[in-house]
This record gives sequence, structure tokens and C-alpha cells, in this order.
Amino acid sequence: MKALLLAAAAVTMSGQALELAGGGGQTRLFNSGLGKLSASSPRKDDYGLKGAFRMVFRMTTNSGDHFGHEFGYAYNRTQLVQFVDTGSTGTGMATHQGFYNYLAYATREGSKVRPFAAGGFHFNNYVPPGQSATQGGGTTKFGVNYGGGIKFRLAENWMFRVDARQYINPKPNWLINPGGWIRMNEVSASVAFVL
Repeated sequence: MKALLLAAAAVTMSGQALELAGGGGQTRLFNSGLGKLSASSPRKDDYGLKGAFRMVFRMTTNSGDHFGHEFGYAYNRTQLVQFVDTGSTGTGMATHQGFYNYLAYATREGSKVRPFAAGGFHFNNYVPPGQSATQGGGTTKFGVNYGGGIKFRLAENWMFRVDARQYINPKPNWLINPGGWIRMNEVSASVAFVL
């Protein structure tokens, strides 16, 4: 009986306990018009947001052979774009993001290749130019996200992963009639250290 318990403990301990990942990628924004400066403006939107690069950090724990939990933070370098008669001009700004996702894997724990689906919730803190999130600047909006990805085991303690997600949340209400929900699409790649 003791030998059986020791064998079960060894199998449990050899399973993946924690992944710490860092990487980057691209963010694209859709339905990103922010509204009008005044009700008399002839344009639908005087300002909007445009995506750019993304740095992302993830911590994943697996709670069984086919399921896991993921917590993360991403810094998105976005642009606040002003629409004018001659086109548009943009100014860099930050969008900070915190998220949680429940993961469902297509293959068992320990597999060399692990495709997965993800779904959860997040917040985006939109920080306009000239403001700082550390000083209480920005507008925070909560939403839902979904997507998936694939993980590749490179060595005993190293993985490579590719993620694609869509984050949906209300628009920051900086202007008149922002209207609707903004969609942020992520494509990123990361390297993970496995403990």
C-alpha cells in the first residue's frame, strides 16, 4: 500500500504545477471610435483608438489533465487618433490590461503539443496622453474575452506558446456618444518557464 501511495505521489509531483510566460505581439482594435467633441460635430467620431504592439505576462496553473487557470497582465501601446478633414493624426498612449482565463486543453498534461481554448474576463485601463495610471489616470472598463492558442514543449522546463484572443468591453466615455463596445484582438507569442 505504501509503495502505491509513493508511486501516486511521484506521478502527481511530476505533473506541471506552474507556467510563467512573457512575450509580445500585436493588438488591433475594432469599433474603436470614441465619439464627438460636441453634439454639432459633423463627424460620427472626432477621436478613436488604434492598436499597436503588446507586451504580455502570463501565469498558468493546470488543475487536471485537460483544464487550467491563467492570470495575466498586458501593456498595450495604443494611439489616440484625432480625425480631421485632411485625414488623421495620432498620439501614443497606454492601455493596461489584467485578465483571467479558464483553459480547456485538447491533449493531456505532459503532451509535447497542447492546443487550448480560453475564455474569461478582464479589465482595460485606458490612459490618455499626458496622464499616468500610477497617478490614478485613465478610465477602467470591464469585459469578457475568448480565444485559444497552442503550447509547444521545447525542453523539460521550457515551452513556447502562441495566443489569439478577442477582448470585448464598453468604450471609455471621454466624449459625447461613445456608443457600443470596443473589440481588441491579440496575436502574441511567448516563452514560458515551467516549474
